Amino acid sequence: QVQLVESGGGLVQAGGSLRLSCAASGRTFSSYAMGWFRQAPGKEREFVAAIIWSDSTTYYTDSVKGRFTISRDAAKNTLYLQMNSLKPGDTAVYYCAARGPGRAYDTWGQGTQVTVSS
Repeated sequence: QVQLVESGGGLVQAGGSLRLSCAASGRTFSSYAMGWFRQAPGKEREFVAAIIWSDSTTYYTDSVKGRFTISRDAAKNTLYLQMNSLKPGDTAVYYCAARGPGRAYDTWGQGTQVTVSS
């Protein structure tokens, strides 16, 4: 089993930056991909970005392309999300998640709040 713990959220003004971290522990070798999701108040959880652990191939939702960067440090078993040019619409609880090959995301962190003020 993999355990995930996010950190790095906070309050930032529009146009500012934050970097989220997600520390993975446990059976991390079983993770094929890791991703970031977010859930704003009153909305469903949505995909933000993902990375294939073995070769760092990345995927982004259109609304964050060019502003957010997902990366990983395999030696530290840590996933990152660098968020630049933040907008009030980015306000949400951000979750990291992991999945095995051919499977849905089935391991989730507790979430970290990101609030962007206008």
